[in-house]
Amino acid sequence: MPHDPLADLSTAAMQERGASRGAPRAVPALTVVSHPVPRRVGDRRLLDAVVAGRPVALSRNAPDFAKPGSSLGLPLADPFVSRKPLEFSALPDGGVRLTVPEDGTHVVAAGVLLLGTRDFSPPELMEGVALELSGRVVLLLHQVELDGEGAAETLDMVGESAGLRRLRRHIERVADLDVSVLIRGETGTGKELVAQAIHRLGPRKAGRFVSVNLGAIPKELAAAELFGSQKGAYSGATRDREGFFRAAHGGTLFLDEVGEAPPEVQVMLLRVLETGELYPVGASQPVTVDVRLIAATDAHLEEQIRDGRFKAPLLHRLAGYDLRVPALRERREDVGRLFFHFAREELAALGEAARLDSEDPHAEPWLPAPLASRLVRAAWPGNIRQLRNLTRQLVIGSRGQARLQADSQLDELLGVPEVPVTAAAPVRVAVAPEAREAAVPRRKPSQVTEAELLAALRASAWDLKAAADALGIPRPSVYDLIDKSPNLRTAGDLGADEITRCFEACGGDLDAMVRTLEVSKRALGRRLKELGLVAKGT
Repeated sequence: MPHDPLADLSTAAMQERGASRGAPRAVPALTVVSHPVPRRVGDRRLLDAVVAGRPVALSRNAPDFAKPGSSLGLPLADPFVSRKPLEFSALPDGGVRLTVPEDGTHVVAAGVLLLGTRDFSPPELMEGVALELSGRVVLLLHQVELDGEGAAETLDMVGESAGLRRLRRHIERVADLDVSVLIRGETGTGKELVAQAIHRLGPRKAGRFVSVNLGAIPKELAAAELFGSQKGAYSGATRDREGFFRAAHGGTLFLDEVGEAPPEVQVMLLRVLETGELYPVGASQPVTVDVRLIAATDAHLEEQIRDGRFKAPLLHRLAGYDLRVPALRERREDVGRLFFHFAREELAALGEAARLDSEDPHAEPWLPAPLASRLVRAAWPGNIRQLRNLTRQLVIGSRGQARLQADSQLDELLGVPEVPVTAAAPVRVAVAPEAREAAVPRRKPSQVTEAELLAALRASAWDLKAAADALGIPRPSVYDLIDKSPNLRTAGDLGADEITRCFEACGGDLDAMVRTLEVSKRALGRRLKELGLVAKGT
């Protein structure tokens, strides 16, 4: 029978394009994180039928998954995924119920083998739930925002999460305008990549793009490095120095870690932005420069202004347009695509790129399902930079192997320990404080591993006193361990927008917010009061 090309048209993709015009703003979706056929990573299926009150059945043969924006899709088609379907249905609170039939596909979430029904709350959907199917395919159950706008160009940025799509649109809106731009975001989120995209799309693309990390320049040399200097202007100045501003004349100057600028450099930056003129160190005459300035920071500049460490007029000048780059934990559906993108680069350097060209659905997945699940659940405090470095380590450490091999350092690097698969969630037993005190020997804080700390905090619902008692260490030591950990954070580290989004998603339930954000309930309650938000349970 001849193949009908229309049979490959994905109803998922057609439904996705239509849904963006009239469906709710956010719908649950399934995104492929890992698959025996690597090109399937990133394929997605919207579950908007669930929002409409209709269950969605998932099996080996249906429904179709497609790349976001694509008109072609395919079912999972893994021969080890059962034909007997799983079922996703709606819950009254906006959550999703997963029903796993007996003798069907084995489904594992965070080390727990799911049997019967499992309900996922709206906060869990917002965070994203990794589902391992038959130990081979990993799907992320999460929320997708349908913004109704056409897809922007990728701008060399990998991913299709809502935060990344918004960022691309902001870049396109400001790129052709000759205004300064301030890029905000955590360390490792790719702020320089954003600056390069703005330069590439802007009117100065024929000029130079000069990148400067202010945090790496000694404070006593910052002025000369930026604005240039004359011979003899200071000890060691044996020749005239051009400076980065003049080097970028006619193009773009990217100043990373602008919050590290010394006070005297801040004054000089403000002058350049206001007048287009600068004074090289030791010069008596100004020099005119024509530069588009793009600055970036992971610091809270408004807080620095209140502390007297940053000048408010300079912030206003820098932020002609303000962009925010989302953290990797806010775009978990992109983790799989980013991982395979970096893996391809590393494998190509080793001459093993063909490992990711498999089209055999029977083959063992190159990325094992438990490892893929851990990747997507990790906190990623170092964001994309951390993911890239970890990918390199895994690829090199597995050189010559048929599959990726996780090494003993992975728990420490990911902050998500491998969990043995069990048939049911662990039972939490309440213990009287005096009994717990007697049962737990006192320890040195240095003896507590990060995995132990995280487990104790989660078991105690982020009650720091209870966690300290369970670990046998003083309560102040818990704060110290959290501060030292790259994978943990406090309520004070949370941005107002992240808190507000979580507040709305959790319906103001403080306990649910604590579970989602994984911070102290008391401290989070204080942050809510500062933001004028009244939570349940306070």
